[in-house]
Amino acid sequence: MPSALLVIDVQESFRHRPSFSERDLPAYLAAQNALIAGCVARSVPVVRIFHSDGPETADNPFSLASGHVRPLQGLSDFDASATFIKHRHSALVGTGLEVWLTRHGIGRLIVSGIRTEQCCETTTRHASDLGWSVDFVTDATLTFDMVQPDGRPLSAADIQSRTATVLKDRFARICSVTEALEQLS
Repeated sequence: MPSALLVIDVQESFRHRPSFSERDLPAYLAAQNALIAGCVARSVPVVRIFHSDGPETADNPFSLASGHVRPLQGLSDFDASATFIKHRHSALVGTGLEVWLTRHGIGRLIVSGIRTEQCCETTTRHASDLGWSVDFVTDATLTFDMVQPDGRPLSAADIQSRTATVLKDRFARICSVTEALEQLS
C-alpha cells in the first residue's frame, strides 16, 4: 500500500515558547532525520506540515510574520513532496492534505513531528477515522513537560507513553523508526 511520511510542525516556533526544552531534542532529531532519510531512500513522499495560528504579529512565534514558521534548526534538509500550513490541531482540517493524499493513492500514513500529544496524536486519530492506516512513530515525535490541572508535573516521557497507550491498536500501529521503515521494504 502506498505510504507517505508526515513531518508535522517541526518548526522554530517552538523554541520561542516557555515550554520548549532542549533535553530530548538531540534524540528526537536523530530519529526524525533517520525516518526522513529512510523514506527518501525508498521514494516515499515526505509531506511537510507547518502550524500557524494566533495573531499575525511578529511577537507571536506561530504567526507567519514572526519568521519562526520554518524548519527547526537541526532538521535535515529535504525536498518535500508537498507542504501545507495548518491552523488547527489536525493536519487534515482545512489544509488540502486529505485531497493530496487521496489524489496520490496514499493508503498508509507515517506520523512524526512535534508535539506528540497534540498535533501528532490529533492527526493520527483523524486519519484513522477517515480510513487511513497509520504508523505512529513515537521516537520520531517530541513533546515537553507539562503541569497537570492539580499542579503535579507530567513528564514528556509520561506524555509519550500515555499517547502510545491510547493510540495503540485503536488508531495506529505504534512503532519505532526501524519498524516503520521495515514496513516499506
